[in-house]
Amino acid sequence: MITMVPVPVGNRMALGIEVKLPKTTLIAVATDRGYIMCGALDVGLLNERLADRGILAGRAVGVRTLEELLAAPLESVTREAERQGIVPGMIGRDAVAKML
Repeated sequence: MITMVPVPVGNRMALGIEVKLPKTTLIAVATDRGYIMCGALDVGLLNERLADRGILAGRAVGVRTLEELLAAPLESVTREAERQGIVPGMIGRDAVAKML
């Protein structure tokens, strides 16, 4: 099952996405410019094989809900995210705010 919900960040809105799969749930919060995601996100792949796309993204590990994703520090981010001031250790909500 796929669930999409509005996620308020400051006075703007992002999109929360949950994809329930057998034995796991993928979670992400997306904006028009980029996204943060649970530990399933392969930042290395985005930085190396898809570098030409300039993907703005961050990864938080050990999260199970959208609320946890927004509250967790990012474990890793893409090079494009770093260029936009989003760094490892930044809280998910703060990263999304920069993406808005």
